[in-house]
Amino acid sequence: MELLKQFFDVVIHLREHIGELIAYYGPHIYTIFFLVIFCETGLVLTPFLPGDSLLFTAGAFAALGQLNIWLMFGLLSVAAILGDTVNYWIGHYLGPKVFQWERSRFFNPAHLKRTHAFYEKYGAKTIILARFVPIVRTFAPFVAGIGAMTYSKFIVYNIVGGLAWVAICLFAGYWFGNIPWVAKNFEVVIVGIIFVSVLPMIFEYWRSRSE
Repeated sequence: MELLKQFFDVVIHLREHIGELIAYYGPHIYTIFFLVIFCETGLVLTPFLPGDSLLFTAGAFAALGQLNIWLMFGLLSVAAILGDTVNYWIGHYLGPKVFQWERSRFFNPAHLKRTHAFYEKYGAKTIILARFVPIVRTFAPFVAGIGAMTYSKFIVYNIVGGLAWVAICLFAGYWFGNIPWVAKNFEVVIVGIIFVSVLPMIFEYWRSRSE
């Protein structure tokens, strides 16, 4: 039990333990990072895993010369894109099997149709912006699969969102991660990025309401 507790402590507070893990595992740390990012984005049961903070801290350690920034960018981008893809297909497989009871309050097929309509209209923005929101990042591709969002559209924005998320968080850590204020307030920076990203949507909504 104590060993299990220590394991979850390391996983949940991975950011604080990265230095120790790099020293202990050496080059195998890249595999660990890959698996964490894949599971955090690809499995609905593991939204508690670190995503933004792991990328940011890994970038900061790369700036100190302890990790290869370009190798991490390539590997973790693949992990993020692959994770969302797996999550989408899990949802796509489970959706029709779960939402089949017309009298059910929660699993009514009508909900499936509404979800599909939503993702067809707003799915591109949702998939990209969800990357920057913990927990939502894990569930957005799953729900997209449940709603049967057109896969060709999903995979394009999955790739765009995955590359943008990894690049912004990783290189923010690389360039600014060793500045104390930025390291302590990285979540504020992420909120700022999200706010700037949704400004066009807010403006479009305001304009349509005015008309």
